[in-house]
Amino acid sequence: MFTITSKSMTVWWSGQSDANSYKLIATPKNSSEQPVFTQFSKSTVIGSVISLSPNTVYMLCVEAMDSSMNVLSSTETEETTAPQVPYIVQAYSKQSNSLTVEFSEESGATAYILRAENKDGFFLETMVSGSPGTISNLSSYTDYTLSVMSRNSGGFSQPSYSVHARTVIVAPTLHSMSPTQDSIVVSWDSLEHAVQYTIYVIKEESDIELQVNTSQTNITFNNLDPGVTYCIKAVAWDLNNISGDKITIYQITLPCPPDSVVVSEHSIGNCSVTWTMVQGVKFYMVYVNRDDGAEEQSNTTNTIFYFKCDCGYTYITTVFVYNVAGISPPGPILNYTTVPCCPHYVYVSLISTETLEVTWSAVRGAVLYETVVTDESDALHCNDTMPICVLSDLTCNSMYNVVIRPCSDIRGCNDTCTPNKQETAPCAPEILKLTHVNSSDVQVSWKASNKQANYTVNAFGSAGNFTCSSSSTSCSITNLHCGDTYEVSVYATSTVGSSLPSYSIAMETGPCCPKTLSVEQVTQSMTSVKWSSSRGGWTYITSLSSLRGHAKCHTLDTQCLMGCITCGTNYSVSVEVISITGQKSLCDYHGFSSRTLPMKRRKKP
Repeated sequence: MFTITSKSMTVWWSGQSDANSYKLIATPKNSSEQPVFTQFSKSTVIGSVISLSPNTVYMLCVEAMDSSMNVLSSTETEETTAPQVPYIVQAYSKQSNSLTVEFSEESGATAYILRAENKDGFFLETMVSGSPGTISNLSSYTDYTLSVMSRNSGGFSQPSYSVHARTVIVAPTLHSMSPTQDSIVVSWDSLEHAVQYTIYVIKEESDIELQVNTSQTNITFNNLDPGVTYCIKAVAWDLNNISGDKITIYQITLPCPPDSVVVSEHSIGNCSVTWTMVQGVKFYMVYVNRDDGAEEQSNTTNTIFYFKCDCGYTYITTVFVYNVAGISPPGPILNYTTVPCCPHYVYVSLISTETLEVTWSAVRGAVLYETVVTDESDALHCNDTMPICVLSDLTCNSMYNVVIRPCSDIRGCNDTCTPNKQETAPCAPEILKLTHVNSSDVQVSWKASNKQANYTVNAFGSAGNFTCSSSSTSCSITNLHCGDTYEVSVYATSTVGSSLPSYSIAMETGPCCPKTLSVEQVTQSMTSVKWSSSRGGWTYITSLSSLRGHAKCHTLDTQCLMGCITCGTNYSVSVEVISITGQKSLCDYHGFSSRTLPMKRRKKP
């Protein structure tokens, strides 16, 4: 078999040397149609039989005959003619690289061959299963001649009558951008054969469509929603008002800046900036600038950014929104100032019993320092711009908490600084009583309200300073000099320091005893007593005492005549020395024994 069409079959056979002619017979196998035959000369080895019926099974027989038309040999085969030749109903272009053909579908056809050719010699065939069929890989806006052939297991039909069709214009190549939050600019290159362009803009998840016809090669759509994806379609039209390919792209508008931006400090030194979520966001860019020039930035898909915020600084924060279109305008620019830092070094010193001097290192961010000193019942405040403060008139023997609160105009005062403790000096005692134990010893008693203190008593006199110490409320000063005046005071001491001394009390010791004393009997009943002057003595009471009686003399002098003395009697001698303030010292001396004196005779005149 060589070729088969709808109405013919061409057969090839091998020649036979003694054959004079050949006869090709086509007999329908399943039809009552008459056989069809054709005769050929002995030199022919290929021949066709025509006027056959389409899509029909034929028995083909080739007979080799001699000159008498006797059959020398024969061979036969079974073949089917191709289906009927289809006809084209219409042809049109839906895309710039293809043509679509609608044609009649013929009985027995298992496939169809679409053929396209142009004046430049281009030729292309495509097999399709039915109508309509599309032939692709064509050039845009080009005229083509189209035909169609049917096919079955036997072969192909003849080509149909041809038609002419033109492919449409290609789609414009679109370029889009969003220069602002509410606009999209679409541009494209000019197309040959295009006289007008139609641009469609459709908001994502919306049925609202914007349509614009233009002969230009760019267009701007305004009043769009920010951060929203828009579907952009475009088609070009030729002079015959036939549209070309349609192209679709997507463009998102620039995002809005974030709303409700808030900077907060969750704990000392730990801050965050938060904002509301923005539609269509790809990521957020957060900038945190410190007033000393330090900068921190980060991109994030969250709506919160944590950053370290040291004390005493002002932080400037802003948030930008990024999507595939670009960057939004900046969000609200917020300033956040942290509280001033706490001083690293605070020195509290007791410069007097009830006065504290507080000094500290100057800190960043502070324009004023508030010093707060508190005890169990009271609080004192000291405000100054310098890092020093003196607090006076405090309560003695009290523990105070001293806190430095650095303050700024924006954030107020820092209430988190660690307090320092300082105790004031002990309170001054109050002398209650001086008790003379003897002329040289005095017991001093006082009262005091100190919690823990030691006390020292000082007695200042012309002969020097005498002291005693105690942790209770009394002590004795011994070995004072007689006849001297002392100023007595008490002060308290503790690990903090010393109190002010108590009010002093003047104290006079008993006058000294005369160092010498002599007794001379003047008469049997009169005695002369003399003594040396004594320190602190003002008046003297001299006493001669015995079992038979006694004699006494009170004088300002240092001698005294004493009568009523009984002769032959032992007397004890004492002198009571009295100071001008009434202090007394009783001085005892060796005894004195009176005697009988001889009588002198009086001379006669």
